[in-house]
Amino acid sequence: MADHAASILIIDDDADVACAAQLLLRRRHARVDTIDGPCPLGAYLAQSVPDVVLLDLNFTPGRIDGHEGLAVLGRLRALPNPPAVIALTAYADVPLAVEALKRGASDFITKPWDNARLAAAVASALARRAPVPSASATAALMGESKAMRELKAMIASVGPTEANVLVLGENGVGKELVARALHLASQRSANQFTAVDMGALPESTVESELFGHRRGAFTDAKESRAGRFQAARGGTLFLDEIGNMPIGAQAKLLTALERREVTPIGADRPEPIDVRIVSATNVDEERLFDPAVFRPDLLFRLNTIVLRVPPLRERREDIEPLLLHYLRHYEAQYGKQPRAIAGPALAALHANAWTGNVRALRHSCERATILAAGAEYEYADFGLPGSAPAPAAAARGDGGDADLRLDARERDTIAAALAKANGNISHAARMLGLSRAALYRKLGKHGL
Repeated sequence: MADHAASILIIDDDADVACAAQLLLRRRHARVDTIDGPCPLGAYLAQSVPDVVLLDLNFTPGRIDGHEGLAVLGRLRALPNPPAVIALTAYADVPLAVEALKRGASDFITKPWDNARLAAAVASALARRAPVPSASATAALMGESKAMRELKAMIASVGPTEANVLVLGENGVGKELVARALHLASQRSANQFTAVDMGALPESTVESELFGHRRGAFTDAKESRAGRFQAARGGTLFLDEIGNMPIGAQAKLLTALERREVTPIGADRPEPIDVRIVSATNVDEERLFDPAVFRPDLLFRLNTIVLRVPPLRERREDIEPLLLHYLRHYEAQYGKQPRAIAGPALAALHANAWTGNVRALRHSCERATILAAGAEYEYADFGLPGSAPAPAAAARGDGGDADLRLDARERDTIAAALAKANGNISHAARMLGLSRAALYRKLGKHGL
């Protein structure tokens, strides 16, 4: 059934490409228009502003730098009620598409596209413009900033579908909470939600963990064991840290998803699977499209819908409500009297970089609840590096004088390694000369 309320505009100088997209989208959306470049855009916008724009990034023959498309993107984003923009790009132009995302595009599609992927991307873009429905599925996702409202709207729209979802975001932003919210909003909510940390599985055990094994299949297989795909039957399988999965193991997962069946180790026949796949990674999006890091064919199986969870520094209006929520929570848990946050401390907390995002904020609130001795919470109670900056420095986001204590230096070194590794735990651990397990313990210790 066509959506008579939504309007879509395709801007592409290739008439065949524009026509193909128009014919596909008209099956679901009544108004789908096309123009061949930036020149007719002004006249079109004078008549109406579309809900979604599919935007090619190059129009002049021989141009591959994307400047023309990025300029059009800037014009669209400057409108009072800007449309959602989906960038259209050749596979080799993925870095250019990532630049478009940084400038405000909601998604990108590579040419030639998969029809289901394109249709899903448009549906998701429309969901970003819809009001957020009240749904218990997203109750655990706290925050009323624009970015969080859009994320909740996407979950409400995508959740009831069977589309595979890839959740992107830094450490500590709440990617598993998003995955659970998708499960609760789905038709599978009465069944199992099964989470697997793919980055923590050695390549030699991936097949057994995911697909199961029969008794005697290998030396330690003393009993038959169901894999995670079988355990999640009828429900949602959450593959966390998918970006850290070894390349060899990726091939086995791809085969299972393509065939919709798995063969336990030692079994002589495959078993059908019935799961919805939600995956997550903190790997940088541009790096994720590097074939040496992640198989493109598997990526396209996983990212029918992409949800990007914003870091806390990009939704600072949520910091104070989150602080108050977790302080009240831990005050009740530890039997403490409620305290207010001192004004200078609140300004410093608001300006903090929060490298570890919501997870770090939560740990800091627990520490403050336990250790605070004054009538109000002070910055030092939260165990963050440095002392509370002066009000002017807090407003700029400066950290004040460096804290030379050993634990603070350790925290800063770990944070720097995580930043250099783009949030990849395995790479950061190697830089620091630590095992993954040791690094995880230190992340918990320092609230990162």
